[in-house]
Amino acid sequence: MNLNDCTILYHGSNVQVEKPELRPSTHALDFGAGFYTTLNLEQAKNFASKVAEREHSSNAIVSVYKVDLEKLKSSLQGLWFESPTEKWLDFVSDNRNGKIVDSHYDFVFGPVANDTIFKTFIAYQNGILSKKETIERLRVKKLYNQLVFKTAAAVEYLSFDRSFSVKV
Repeated sequence: MNLNDCTILYHGSNVQVEKPELRPSTHALDFGAGFYTTLNLEQAKNFASKVAEREHSSNAIVSVYKVDLEKLKSSLQGLWFESPTEKWLDFVSDNRNGKIVDSHYDFVFGPVANDTIFKTFIAYQNGILSKKETIERLRVKKLYNQLVFKTAAAVEYLSFDRSFSVKV
């Protein structure tokens, strides 16, 4: 792996994760089951703190990885959402509603439907907002991103770099 071609990804947890594992999800997530990472360090720190609180742990740890995104994208089957679109909204909504048990994608990238947009998302799911209205509202918000590795083949592209603790 050429270090100049690498992208840094972060994963927030209450443990260091040197070797990511694919585990079944216990609840509906934006992009379904998989190993979730982000390009945004602050998002990973925040998630690490939330996991630590949920697990009643004093450990909040961010694991750092390197990945050659161009190689990943050209070698495996992925779904890439640069911004909130109708296709993204349908995909996330279906995953959160349990309509997609799993997809045929090795990885999925796109905006996070996180706590800051939860009310907008619920309004859409309850038929209060149309797709167009929902997308318009989401585009004005600062949305973080996530890159989810959904298959063992995709996880192989991750190279563990280091980890560090975050204050809970």
